[in-house]
Amino acid sequence: MQEVLWVLKMVEELPPIAFYFNVALGASSGTLDASFQEVSGIESEITTEEYNEPGENRYIRKLPTGVSHPNLVLKRGIAPLSSPLVQWCKIVFDTGLAEPIEPRSILVMLMNESGLPIRTWSFANAYPVKWSIDSLNSTGNEVAIESIELRYNYSNRLA
Repeated sequence: MQEVLWVLKMVEELPPIAFYFNVALGASSGTLDASFQEVSGIESEITTEEYNEPGENRYIRKLPTGVSHPNLVLKRGIAPLSSPLVQWCKIVFDTGLAEPIEPRSILVMLMNESGLPIRTWSFANAYPVKWSIDSLNSTGNEVAIESIELRYNYSNRLA
C-alpha cells in the first residue's frame, strides 16, 4: 500500500505536459480560437545597462533598467476566415491602418489531463504585428501553417 501511495505522489509531482493548451482572445469574452500547434514567446527578461564606476577597474556594474518581452508567436494550420483571430488580423493588416488597432488581452492556458487550466499567462494590450504563411512546397505533404506574432505591453502569470 505504501508503494502505491509513493507512486501516486510521484505522478502528482511530475512537471506538466506542454502539448495541451488553449489560447483565448479577450480576457472578458474568453473566445477560444482554433487549436494551435505552437505558442512561443512566453518570456520576460530584465534589461540592463553598463555603468563604469570611476576608479573601479575590476568589474563593470550592470544596472537593471526595465523588463522586456519578445513577441508572442502563435502557429497553427491555416484557419478559416470565420476564426476570431483571423478576423482581427484582417482588420489590422488589410485596412492599411485605416481602422484603429484594437488591442486585446490574450490568455494562454496550460491544461491538465482533465482539461482544467493548471498554468495561465495573460498578455495585456496585444495586437498583431506579423502574419505569415510557411513556405508552400509542391513536393511536400505538410499542413500549411500560419504564424501570427503579437506585440503586448506586459504579461502576468495568473496561476
